[in-house]
Amino acid sequence: MRLHNPSADLFVPDGLAMPAALARTTHLAIAAHQDDIEIMAYHGIAECFGQSDRWFSGVVVTNGAGSPRNGIYGAYTDDEMQQVRLIEQRKAAFVGEYGCQVQLGFTSAQVKNALETAVVEDLQEILRTARPEIVYLHNLADKHDTHVAVALRSIAALRQVRPDVAPRKVYGCEVWRDLDWLPEADKQVLPVSPRSNIAAALVGVFDSQVSGGKRYDLATAGRRLAHATYYASHGTDEESALTFAMDLTPLVENRELDVTSYITGYIDRFRVDVAQRVNAFR
Repeated sequence: MRLHNPSADLFVPDGLAMPAALARTTHLAIAAHQDDIEIMAYHGIAECFGQSDRWFSGVVVTNGAGSPRNGIYGAYTDDEMQQVRLIEQRKAAFVGEYGCQVQLGFTSAQVKNALETAVVEDLQEILRTARPEIVYLHNLADKHDTHVAVALRSIAALRQVRPDVAPRKVYGCEVWRDLDWLPEADKQVLPVSPRSNIAAALVGVFDSQVSGGKRYDLATAGRRLAHATYYASHGTDEESALTFAMDLTPLVENRELDVTSYITGYIDRFRVDVAQRVNAFR
């Protein structure tokens, strides 16, 4: 593939040649940072794990600079931390049996710049090779600026590669904002109960984050359990772990849809839902 950064990292856990490894992809996650994939797209990892006809691949867009650090990582420079996080992402790809793992190495500033074409061009290159059936992105209501920017660049790339690449579902997933607030009709419910040991290992392998001061391992497992328990108020739990997503497929299929109006539509429907419930019992 022709990628813009010479330092872009391409890793195939089972050693298959990169074009073939990416081309077998059925489930693709495009995330901002190392460890985002394992938090937001475990549904896809679990669906493909151990399967010969389904393959999960991951794309990390940024280089991991500027992450919080503590303990043994407290004195690491930004360059050293970037290398640590790159290796951790490779470890996760091995544990999760990914088809391949791509780390593009852009800065957050590059991703946030709407005039920067390189990010979208690299994503187009990957999408044309992978031709995934399912795509996992950050949700557009996420409160992390870089997450939202990566989602926007991903949507732009997906729009530009159609109709050659036409995933049947594009999910906007949880990392820095839960989606339990979505009205039931808008909520995409993704079961993530299988192989809790693998789920825990995938987040736990990012030691620079967990030991470095952010207990993503506990928080991620707790959120999934809470979603499963609080999902239905009048029924017993059918899953031990759930994640929620918003459906971004219409934005990819229809380039005329305004992205801002699309996401604020979710918020407007939430407002109506709350108002109707309150007014019903006044």
